[in-house]
Amino acid sequence: MAKTFNILGFAGSLRKASFNRDLLRAAAELAPAGSKIDVFELEGIPPFNQDLEQSPPDIVKDFKAKVRASDAILIVTPEYNYGVPGVLKNAIDWASRPYGDNAFEGKPVAVMSASIGMLGGARAQYHLRQSFVFLNMYPVNRPEVMVAFADQKFDQNGQLKDEQAKKLIVGLLQTLIAFTEKLKP
Repeated sequence: MAKTFNILGFAGSLRKASFNRDLLRAAAELAPAGSKIDVFELEGIPPFNQDLEQSPPDIVKDFKAKVRASDAILIVTPEYNYGVPGVLKNAIDWASRPYGDNAFEGKPVAVMSASIGMLGGARAQYHLRQSFVFLNMYPVNRPEVMVAFADQKFDQNGQLKDEQAKKLIVGLLQTLIAFTEKLKP
């Protein structure tokens, strides 16, 4: 029996009706055969405090363990003020600390975003990619999944109805899996 390819997915929004959380759910539904997206909710992770990094809260320990156990990472980020939301940056800070104990070390990662604006969260994605350098992560470059005018692409139940976006998500996930396989020793 073949091993399931495990992707850890998390969204940088806590809002229940977030288009980015809807986008992550769509990705989980569209995951290619033989793969699974395990969604981690960032709600409840406290603000990063370096005084606690040697013995972090249980939710942080759980998050780090899931990052380490995954084959790859999928981050879905909203764009706040041209950048990454504090909730997302905070979770990344916790999981990459203390220095020398970076759970993201060497992990392949893909990024998606959704926005009601016409850029679809592009600036947040580029901002997030800067962090991947220090985290020593391996980002998938293409296809880029930036769902612009998201309020028109999801139905009232949060279901993605845009076929082009669905194709891009499938392509991104297939690329993430293939890229991860290439990186394996």
